[in-house]
Amino acid sequence: MNHRERMLATLRGEGTDMIPWAPRLDLWYSANRRAGTLPAKYRHATLREMIDDLGFAYHAVVPQFRDLRTPLDDVHRALGIYNLWSLPYATKLENVKFTVTTEGDRTRVAYRTPVGAVTTTTVYNEDMRRAGISITHVAEHAIKSRDDYAAVGYIFENARVVPNEEGYREYAENVGESGIAVGFINPAASPMHLLQRELMPMELFFRELYYNPDELARCAASIGTYYERLFDIIPGVAADVCLWGANYDAGVTYPLFFAAYIQSWLQRAARRMHEGGKYLLTHADGENTGLLDFYLEGGVDVADSICPAPMTKLSFKEVRDRFAGRITIMGGIPSVCLLKDSLSDRDFDAYLDRFFSDIGAGDHLILGISDTTPPAAEFDRLVRIGRRVAAFGPVGRRPHSGPSRRTS
Repeated sequence: MNHRERMLATLRGEGTDMIPWAPRLDLWYSANRRAGTLPAKYRHATLREMIDDLGFAYHAVVPQFRDLRTPLDDVHRALGIYNLWSLPYATKLENVKFTVTTEGDRTRVAYRTPVGAVTTTTVYNEDMRRAGISITHVAEHAIKSRDDYAAVGYIFENARVVPNEEGYREYAENVGESGIAVGFINPAASPMHLLQRELMPMELFFRELYYNPDELARCAASIGTYYERLFDIIPGVAADVCLWGANYDAGVTYPLFFAAYIQSWLQRAARRMHEGGKYLLTHADGENTGLLDFYLEGGVDVADSICPAPMTKLSFKEVRDRFAGRITIMGGIPSVCLLKDSLSDRDFDAYLDRFFSDIGAGDHLILGISDTTPPAAEFDRLVRIGRRVAAFGPVGRRPHSGPSRRTS
């Protein structure tokens, strides 16, 4: 089996010749290449060349946010709108005027609408480049007070979604048989989630949610018109797996919030994907205490970047037992385990002993590093995990224990 076949078979609960091993290495690679500290054998290799030589699968879930055709691809990032070449769609703003000003590492965008104006600022500096980070930091949010709701709502009401079939096809061809080219749809799972994570400072969001919920809800409803357009495009996306929602955490997207503002949108996204014969992947890299049932009830097929103890409260076994073959885990090994400052070599080996005991039959698991391999990670530990995967051997068939989610 090639990597892609093995990963898709894992999602279906079918037997495979081995557990798929797909560590996310983009940040690690970029940081070490920039610093000149890649392993000697791979000093002049691309990331794909290195992964192929090691026999790893390619983690193709989160795009390279700096891999731009033009600077305009990234201009609306502070709105949570991405127009990267690898995405299966693009967003065009109609009836909105905007100007872009770049000064050094800072990019400022001023939007003018018939109902008001808003500005955003993003930063991409040398420290971020050295760390391998590709996504810019939002230094100035679009919403600074309730006076900005109307303009932001207008922008999303006038945001048109168009297919980007050629770009995604090129991306998928580049990934090839080395992994699954995930269709990156929307990291904010709902309009309210977008407001919380992208459009306004966290403190302001929760203050408004408490003191000014009606106006906040009206802004979310306007953003919802854009989400409806995203739903319409999902069935035509030429991807087996699509990402919807990312970066949940029980302290921020706590259970009551998730139930009120995220769950129904996650369920609707799952229905549209399943209608088109696709799997829904959500990036669940935070503290998941109290959230696992929402993923099950939301129709999630793949929980990407599950990050267990010691980085969060839940053990890997607790998560795996709760999903019970209904959700495939992608990830599973906390990134701190790759750092010598966190675990000695002896403790690392002991951790792997426990981990491979906890995975049981090994089904519904695409093994990886959660959330990503840090720049200071010990390269040898990645190789050692790969050897443990090989030693584990084949994985038997374990059909989905829940109702079928695929319609074709």
